[in-house]
Amino acid sequence: MTEGRAPRHCHRGMTDRKKVIAVLDDEAKMRLALARLLKTYGYDVAPFESGDDFLKAVHSDRPDCMLLDLHMPRPTGFDVLASISSMHNPMPVIVITGHDEPGYAERVRGLGAADYLLKPLDESVLIDAIQRACPDGSLPSNQKF
Repeated sequence: MTEGRAPRHCHRGMTDRKKVIAVLDDEAKMRLALARLLKTYGYDVAPFESGDDFLKAVHSDRPDCMLLDLHMPRPTGFDVLASISSMHNPMPVIVITGHDEPGYAERVRGLGAADYLLKPLDESVLIDAIQRACPDGSLPSNQKF
């Protein structure tokens, strides 16, 4: 590592506040694994089991970025993404799925997704996608979860 540079896994915004990444996945093991990984890179994590839980919380606590599982019970990831894209200032959303189908990538991008990643997730691809979607200079969220 070059002297004077922060390690790659240290992410600090202009206010030195940790970025908050919402993780919406109906599988508890996946939420836990993603939370552990993101915390090792210096992110704060707000886990959600259902789209309804997230959509209720987002009005008062806006994350900097979101990881969204596509295939969940209602509301589905598509439904949640459509709700987010209709917000005044939507946060960047990275869609993750283990069930890719023709047209899904185009559909989620049409709904405003910043990226579309397939499970199993590659750590470096995921972190790179988050860094692209939520760069250090982006506007801070309203509140921490």
